[in-house]
Amino acid sequence: MVYVFVYGTLRRHESNHSLLKDASLVREQAWVEGLLYETNRGYPAMKEGNGTVYGELYKIDSDILVEIDELEDFLEDREENLFIRKIKEVETDTGTREAFVFYSEDKALFQEEIPSGDWKVHQFLKGTERTLYFAYGSCMDDDRFKKAQVDRHFKECLGAGVLEGYTMKYLFQVHDGGRGDIIEDGGRMEGVVYDIPREAVEYLFTREGVTPGWYRAAFIDILIDGKPYNDVLTFIVKLKYIETCPPDHYAREILRGSRPHVSQSYHEKLQRQLMEIGMTKDQVENLLKSS
Repeated sequence: MVYVFVYGTLRRHESNHSLLKDASLVREQAWVEGLLYETNRGYPAMKEGNGTVYGELYKIDSDILVEIDELEDFLEDREENLFIRKIKEVETDTGTREAFVFYSEDKALFQEEIPSGDWKVHQFLKGTERTLYFAYGSCMDDDRFKKAQVDRHFKECLGAGVLEGYTMKYLFQVHDGGRGDIIEDGGRMEGVVYDIPREAVEYLFTREGVTPGWYRAAFIDILIDGKPYNDVLTFIVKLKYIETCPPDHYAREILRGSRPHVSQSYHEKLQRQLMEIGMTKDQVENLLKSS
């Protein structure tokens, strides 16, 4: 068995993912050093460079590797290949793993650099009018939507969504404390799901600091009342710090915004989490009273 990192059409819900139907998904959130490009041929290309490319990590057998090599037009010991297979360190939320990564040195493929380093995000930004959005932090609350006069874009609330395999932690560090993030660590968490238009996406990209590099857009699969929904938009912290207790106003938004939607057990978990990272029981109870 070997590991492979995929970043384009082999990813979940993409056109060639069927080649990985018998593979074992190791991590949905994985990344390597490199630069990602639009080829205008229906797939991306990656080259060596000082950037970050996001994708998925799989464990595969030799038969699957042969099929992927064929897809990538790669033949060992051949002088000219469309893509070149290399062993690289692939990073995840729970550590690094050596895996095969396909790069290209064919300059004709590098038509336009993809700033996000994420093929799914790039495809989404090319024109989707509406999307589902999974909020797990302060965006579960509508107070700041109203202040920004964008609350009309967040009226279509589908209720609670369940995200398997992840945990919410306060890993983004600001001067007054932590802010919410999700890590893929095998946990289980809940959030609030909205059906939003393009204008709301633009607001969220600004609010989450995508351009400055605070959070990155990502797509996940969730459950709503037990029904699966694929490629749901969310935001993940890029540079993670040790978990830090959030300020009262941020914790209040999370407790207040989540309460009408998430399960009672998950809401209680959010309360315990705040106490585990520094809040007193009285502080949490006061936040609940004022929310």
